[in-house]
Amino acid sequence: MITQEVVTATPREGRFNKNAARRVRAKGKIPAVVYGAQEPSVAVEVDPKQILRILHSEAGHNSIFDLEIGAKKAKAMIVDWQYEPVKGSLLHIDFKRIAMDKAIRVEVPIQLVGVPVGVKTQGGILDQVLREVEVECLPGDIPSHIDVDITNLAFGDVLRVSDLPHAGKLKFLTDENATVAHIVSVKEEVPATAEAGAAATPVEPEVAKKGKQESTEGEAKK
Repeated sequence: MITQEVVTATPREGRFNKNAARRVRAKGKIPAVVYGAQEPSVAVEVDPKQILRILHSEAGHNSIFDLEIGAKKAKAMIVDWQYEPVKGSLLHIDFKRIAMDKAIRVEVPIQLVGVPVGVKTQGGILDQVLREVEVECLPGDIPSHIDVDITNLAFGDVLRVSDLPHAGKLKFLTDENATVAHIVSVKEEVPATAEAGAAATPVEPEVAKKGKQESTEGEAKK
């Protein structure tokens, strides 16, 4: 999805290691790398507020925006990002230059619309198994999400990828037989002793988005 956002990036110079990245963050910026379109990779720094605004927009990381580096401007997307696991602040961003006349592969969210009859009148619960679907299309045709009406989904019915709206501009790459959602029976109550045992088991915190660990910057992008 093309946006009007313009991200201004400043080239970084010198060594690209953890200490240099910390100095960038100390200035209120975040380190980033720009690559793609058969051009050299460039290490830059950007304003995290702009990046968060894009990530939290309707199209999210599928947003296509103008990336300005000095006098150069190119269409770009956010293809990877790293959060600090405790504070949740952005640590690093990867941008990819986009050729608007070449098809790309992206993950698009699936948005279920309506209350299924299996929930409303049959006492079941909705289980959404697949939340994103991989498609291939031109950058300008990337949808922010794919809507599907599930009002008639009854107990025992299965909504598959093949049931999603297939617009002519989108090529679906996810298996057409993959389950998107279905109606299941209400689960039995868990005994109190089992709940207590589960509560006693420590759970490791979930690392936010992408699972990419902080590493030495400046790795070559092909």
